[in-house]
Amino acid sequence: MLSGSQPAAEQPAKTEAMMRLQGPARRLTIFIGETDQWHHRPLYTEIVHRAHRAGLAGASVLRGIEGFGASSHIHTARLLSLSDDLPLAIIIVDAEERIEQFLPQLDELISEGLVILDDVHVVRYVGNPGKKSGAAR
Repeated sequence: MLSGSQPAAEQPAKTEAMMRLQGPARRLTIFIGETDQWHHRPLYTEIVHRAHRAGLAGASVLRGIEGFGASSHIHTARLLSLSDDLPLAIIIVDAEERIEQFLPQLDELISEGLVILDDVHVVRYVGNPGKKSGAAR
């Protein structure tokens, strides 16, 4: 397989609505640990790839430098207390109905963590349809 190409089964469902995201939308934020796995693969990778295959407008994974969750254990990137399980936030923004359609996939994937939804207003979402990019910016 050529670099940057994907099998047909992994091609995103491109729609005109995806390219014109503006105004009222929904933000899905998923908080998980960096070491969380799905079938021997990083969980964040599985979520991003599923969002891409679902044709969602974009997804970004942000790595936290410190945090704690339901376990109350503090995870930090400070040198004296290195953590191999830093907090991650996966952020996906799209139309409300598209986010709602994607949620059942998270039921299958997430056994611990936090999933939140926010109503947002997209001011500007511009992409270059001819340019391949790795992540939402």
